[in-house]
Amino acid sequence: MAESQEEKRATRRFALRLPVSVTYEAEGAQEKAAQTRDVSARGICFYVDSAIAAGSAIEFTLTLPPEITLTESIRVRCKGKVVRVDGGAVDGKVAVAAVIDEYEFLSES
Repeated sequence: MAESQEEKRATRRFALRLPVSVTYEAEGAQEKAAQTRDVSARGICFYVDSAIAAGSAIEFTLTLPPEITLTESIRVRCKGKVVRVDGGAVDGKVAVAAVIDEYEFLSES
């Protein structure tokens, strides 16, 4: 597993506070408003009001700003899996870390 630890660090992380809507299955479909803490090509960490269980499949859409894309803002829909949940974040929020398994760029239209 040491290899995956190195992999995690190999991708540049951007400390970004972006609004994101996260959907997942837990006793039916759930949707929560969240705010990102950081984003990389392989994963995301976001703050949310209550925990989402580790191992849960999630889907979220966010808009990457021009300072990341180096062009215009780009909306991206991502699917992934929660890998870690840390309590005690700012304002009673929970930090949820997830890997991104697949993503697609959305048109602005």
